[in-house]
Amino acid sequence: MGNEQLAIHGGPKVKTKPFGTGKRFGDEEIRELKEALDQNTLFYHSGNKVKTFLERFNELYGIRYSVAASSGTAAIHVALGAAGVSVGDEVITSPITDQGTLIGILYQNAIPVFADLDPRTYNMDPKSIVDRITPKTKAILVVHLAGNPADMDAVMDIARRYKLKVVEDCAQSYMTRYKGRCVGTIGDYGCFSTNDFKHISTGDGGLVTVNSGKEEDFRVVHAFADKNYQRLQGEVFRELNYLAPNYRMTELQGAVGIAQLKKLPEICEKRHQYGERMTEGIRDLPGILPPKVTEGGWSSYWFYMLRLDGSRLNCTREVFSSALGAEGIPNHPGYIPEVVYRQPLFQKRQAYPGSDFPFCLSETSYQPGICPEAEQILATAVRLPISEFFTESDIEDMVRGIRKVALHYAK
Repeated sequence: MGNEQLAIHGGPKVKTKPFGTGKRFGDEEIRELKEALDQNTLFYHSGNKVKTFLERFNELYGIRYSVAASSGTAAIHVALGAAGVSVGDEVITSPITDQGTLIGILYQNAIPVFADLDPRTYNMDPKSIVDRITPKTKAILVVHLAGNPADMDAVMDIARRYKLKVVEDCAQSYMTRYKGRCVGTIGDYGCFSTNDFKHISTGDGGLVTVNSGKEEDFRVVHAFADKNYQRLQGEVFRELNYLAPNYRMTELQGAVGIAQLKKLPEICEKRHQYGERMTEGIRDLPGILPPKVTEGGWSSYWFYMLRLDGSRLNCTREVFSSALGAEGIPNHPGYIPEVVYRQPLFQKRQAYPGSDFPFCLSETSYQPGICPEAEQILATAVRLPISEFFTESDIEDMVRGIRKVALHYAK
């Protein structure tokens, strides 16, 4: 195939048939929504849909307690607040993530600190985590990127040694497993998103797992998501001891979640199969570095992101991406435009207009180069979509397209 003319140069395209598509929502969601409306209340505490959604989620994940929230961003804020993260504390996290990972840290007037990443798994490097720990460190906020589990044995060992809380950001990693355990059940808290761009969707929404299994911890999390109201078992206490937001999930979100949750195992299994087939099909190519699943891990592939070794290819990342697109294979050079600490908020050290608080409480640096591996990942990555609605033929076409382009540009 190395001699085959690229489509970008006038040759035949690899992908000529449309990718498989499907409907995410159907009659099951409609039935659940009608039942929610027939309750004559959409308030989570008065209705049964959010409660049922949580019960089903707990059964699926093998846990005792979880709390619903209005978004994945809210779920992370709730977990951090419940963990006791407060003014001036430092929270170590990943520099390749959505800003939703960071908002809760700053809302607690704490300081995000960025650890570097493993160049092939794209998850936090345990050595870099240790290097970032100071007397102000309160928690590690682990991001399981794109369905791939982080090295949780190492993370939990660090947390025990330094007496830190662990919050898992599982927004992109439903049903992802690490050594047989679902991510989100290993740290102190696990946080999930049900926005419209995740494995399952309720439009927006989130979940927090409470992994101690202790009722008192569950009560703290539950209250923090609801203005510190205590609404369990019919009781309603309004004692306000500290600030907590209103991040309640509605019965409409819970209703859709019940129907979506039934589809989740099949969705994740299909994505896993497709992601593994992609790696198998391209692992021998010169200049192509497939993503590496963490040892002992099982990925549910929210997307597929490979890297290019420029020393073995006669093209730039942008040329490679354009050539692949011309073959009919959708892709995007990179993931987020740059590591999050390059955003103006961090470069100006300004979370609030006209103020340097809470950054003034820390000497944390956000200079270019503090996470060199993360910066290189974004500079060399090519991201491809994976969908449970794709067909096996679609995946084979994607493999063929990558092979065609890589072999053409191989040195």
